[in-house]
Amino acid sequence: MKHLKALIGLLLIVSLFVAGCTNEQDRVAQKGQTGTNKPSSQENQAQASTSDEIPAKLKKPIKVAAVTQFSIGTFSSQYISGVKEQVEKFGGQVQIYNADNDLAKMASYVETAINQKVDGILIDHGKADALAPSVRKAVAAGIPVVAFDSDLDIPGVTVIDQDDYTLAWNSLRSLAQDINGKGNIVYIWVAGFTPMERRNVIYEAFKKRYPNIKEIARFGNASSNTALDTQSQMEALLKKYPKKGDIAAVFAPWDEFAKGATRAIQQAGRTEIKVYGIDLSDEDLQLMQAQNSPWTVTTATDPADVGRLQVRFLYQKIAGEPTPQVYSIQPHLVDKRTLPKQTISMKDLGKYVPGWGQSQAGTSPWMKKLIEANKK
Repeated sequence: MKHLKALIGLLLIVSLFVAGCTNEQDRVAQKGQTGTNKPSSQENQAQASTSDEIPAKLKKPIKVAAVTQFSIGTFSSQYISGVKEQVEKFGGQVQIYNADNDLAKMASYVETAINQKVDGILIDHGKADALAPSVRKAVAAGIPVVAFDSDLDIPGVTVIDQDDYTLAWNSLRSLAQDINGKGNIVYIWVAGFTPMERRNVIYEAFKKRYPNIKEIARFGNASSNTALDTQSQMEALLKKYPKKGDIAAVFAPWDEFAKGATRAIQQAGRTEIKVYGIDLSDEDLQLMQAQNSPWTVTTATDPADVGRLQVRFLYQKIAGEPTPQVYSIQPHLVDKRTLPKQTISMKDLGKYVPGWGQSQAGTSPWMKKLIEANKK
């Protein structure tokens, strides 16, 4: 009975924590609104304009600076492709600044964008303690800013994320169910990144929720060869635990970690060990669908769709329209057991995962006309 009461208490705390995050987002988003419209949902908050006339500020080519913390892996490359695609459709120009995981360099790039008097700035990842002073300068200079997966909290700056708490919980819940709430697992994780630290909050609660699931190893680092480094570390761990049943599953809350773990497990012939990840790209999807792949589940958003959404919010800001200060993108659970036997791409995923890559947030009626006006 004591354990039951403790479990109920833990679940209540986690529920209140996640609910608090959601309520805070709603409150901040409403605070960030201007004008008289009072949208009834987060999705409606991002659709403020009712006019299909192209705003005057957008009748000239828009210059956008996209400042990224890193460009590791296929998720990042597909995200950047989404940014470029949407800016180009709107007739604008985008300059990508990759900071190679150097936060000081990232802040410097924001300063460069301000000095170049760009029309808008996109920020991908980064930490507030490094970026806030530069971002405040941009806001003071009248340059709209939209950030992705960042802990920035500056009035007027829209911050979008992938709802990292839901991402982590969906994959972890699947893991627990598949191993019947009991077994040894490996956790691949690295600190220093806002989304990773949010996912870790749920992981720590998960361990208390499932006391018979034991973490026997934890490792991980972010580098230019993260997947390869992870593969080497996982190979060493498999030698340490050579028997079937020593390891039930791996939780890898970044697709680069999941790729490395999956390849190590495949090469060792230990496919009884299942991998549960976060994030998805075309490369990841092919790896999941490979015969006898241990990568079983991932929870993700479409990275290209994230990039397109971020650009739409930025153009709304440039047009003078209201945007939410905080917006969470709805993630989707992708289970390889529900996918067809033939290999599919991300473009086909919507046929099997309802709602995949179909976000209509951040749209205004004039966007269609702007795209038409800039068709080449």
